[in-house]
Amino acid sequence: MKKLLIGVIAVFLLFSLVASRAETRSPKQDISRNLDIFTTIYKELQTAYVDTIDVNKSMRTAIDAMLNRIDPYTEYIPEEEQDNFLSISTGEYGGIGSYISYRDNKYTYLTEPQAGSPARKAGLKAGDRIIKIDGDSMIGVTTDKVRERLMGEAGTSLEITVSRPYGAADGGDTTLTVNVVREKINIIPVPYYGIIRDSIGYISLTTFNEKSADQVKDALIELKKDPRLKAVLLDLRSNGGGLLESAVKIVGWFVPKGTEVLRTRGRDVLNEKVYKTTNKPIDTEIPLFVAVDGGSASSSEIVTGALQDLDRAVIVGNRSFGKGLVQSTRPIPYNGLLKITVAKYYIPSGRLIQAIDYSRRNPDGSVARIPDSLTHEFNTLGGRIVRDGGGITPDITVQYPEANRLVFNIVRDLWAFDFATRYAATHDTLPTPETFVIDDSMYSDFKRFIDPERLQYDKVCEIIVNQLEEAAKNEGYMNDSVKAQIDVLKGLLHHNLNKDLDHNRKSISGYIESELASRYYPLNGNTRVALKTDPVIDSVMTVLATPRKYETILAPKSK
Repeated sequence: MKKLLIGVIAVFLLFSLVASRAETRSPKQDISRNLDIFTTIYKELQTAYVDTIDVNKSMRTAIDAMLNRIDPYTEYIPEEEQDNFLSISTGEYGGIGSYISYRDNKYTYLTEPQAGSPARKAGLKAGDRIIKIDGDSMIGVTTDKVRERLMGEAGTSLEITVSRPYGAADGGDTTLTVNVVREKINIIPVPYYGIIRDSIGYISLTTFNEKSADQVKDALIELKKDPRLKAVLLDLRSNGGGLLESAVKIVGWFVPKGTEVLRTRGRDVLNEKVYKTTNKPIDTEIPLFVAVDGGSASSSEIVTGALQDLDRAVIVGNRSFGKGLVQSTRPIPYNGLLKITVAKYYIPSGRLIQAIDYSRRNPDGSVARIPDSLTHEFNTLGGRIVRDGGGITPDITVQYPEANRLVFNIVRDLWAFDFATRYAATHDTLPTPETFVIDDSMYSDFKRFIDPERLQYDKVCEIIVNQLEEAAKNEGYMNDSVKAQIDVLKGLLHHNLNKDLDHNRKSISGYIESELASRYYPLNGNTRVALKTDPVIDSVMTVLATPRKYETILAPKSK
């Protein structure tokens, strides 16, 4: 009787699982009916519509619209667009090795030729405007199209004509044509590591590709050789993620072998996969910090969330992006790829950090982040309370100084970039990023470099005073006395560009230093400059300087 009961239960469970799988899929008759409708409409358009319809564009529009309605990560990648996609996971691509950007609705600029790249070997520099490629004009051509022309099989060559600002003897522009041989470009996931502030082992990780785990391992081993090392900071700020497996390996360098890092769960209840560390750790005891911000997503959040849930690291910075979805690629006809969301991942505490539920949309089709009030409490390994939804909340939140409209426009309109282009045209060397500073002479030169007629920024004080004047008129408070007081305010709060530039000198100088450092130290110069005044580093130093502060942060909070 017992065996019969067990058999009945087993059959019932199997039936329930099959039924649950069936319920998650649309009925076959609905699929067939809608495919017939779509096919018929498309045939009618092709045969009867008054104008010719581009079959490739219209089909791509239909596919993209359908996929975008699902989530931003499920996408169709035709054969001709796969180079960029595959380079993210492999960390390799064929090209000239330079970042580019489109400006002035006209030109594509080289913004950062990488160290040792074909672009640098050919003599190309940051600030060069691409005029022609293999004799074809690139003026007005979008960045994506220019990128397609620059990328290609390693060993092949192309001819690039550029206009170089400040390249002529009189300081004007000059035109030059160079032959560049494409190479296999390796995307370096760890562009910089070293001992900073005399005690912190700093590791910058910018992406998760096939090389990331090994480069983090190598950096950590080298750092541990330095007797000054007291703590490690893994910087994942602005790291949008990449390979899940790479994230699991990196967690494995800091926790015991066999530790669970995450579980992925697909649509079917049987489709759960557990990921545990398989490598021997490098250090499970050294104080560990992880820096994140709103640009830290996906695999960055796996590393951050797992180390937080395991009470292995103190998280510093700002709340992460909140992407708890896993994608997989599937081949489709005509050499295409479909990148599709196949699962959600759950970190060791059991929480899902996905910030947006794309299956629940507003009536207008928009989506919103899950409010904090609807999130749930979970516990770390040691009993600390953490929450799901909305990304990873740091243990220490860092406040960054707010940039005003002047600083924003200086950066947006690339004044610091163009100033660095002019400086690099006349100076062969620059002191190391750690020692270089913008002195009074150089900052005065920068102020003279700015054209007041071209620099447009919101003069907030003047705008507010004008609004106050209008409000006083509209509400009947305007009289001679009020008018006189407002005129006094206008005089006191009238903006002066020279004064505004001096007031914001510290912030603006940081951007100038970063641009210059990237010209002379292309692999990691801007990172090394930023670390000199990084508030995250200040927070880490404060923790290390306070006895038992690190241990207190990781201890369960008393109720």
